Amino acid sequence: MVHGTPGYRGTRVGVAQGSTPRNQSDHGDGVQLPRIRVPYWCAKGHETRLVFLKLPDDQIPMNWDCPKCGLPASRDPGHPAAARPEDELFKSHLDYVKERRSSQDAEVVLAGALERLRARGVLPDELLGDA
Repeated sequence: MVHGTPGYRGTRVGVAQGSTPRNQSDHGDGVQLPRIRVPYWCAKGHETRLVFLKLPDDQIPMNWDCPKCGLPASRDPGHPAAARPEDELFKSHLDYVKERRSSQDAEVVLAGALERLRARGVLPDELLGDA
């Protein structure tokens, strides 16, 4: 099948066949620095393996938060990291919002958001089922 268009369709002006792509640099791929994989264990027995640059041991963190349960994890499997005080445990976004706003503030913000949605016609003026 023969097409009536030339083969240069979709290429930039000034690009010659066999030239390197524009987004590649002539500096090469760079030097890969040596890395190490460091395991951490929490009190629940979850193991997390993190990759760090090969640094002196004192520059690699001794503790890390477990991504599965949020408890502190240590590099020693037999001795899990000490639990944090209750006020330093993992907080959700809602917990942080509750620290900044009271229940009355939340009601005012919700009423304003509902009013804007009703003004745009996204919500009906009255919700069905409120009887």
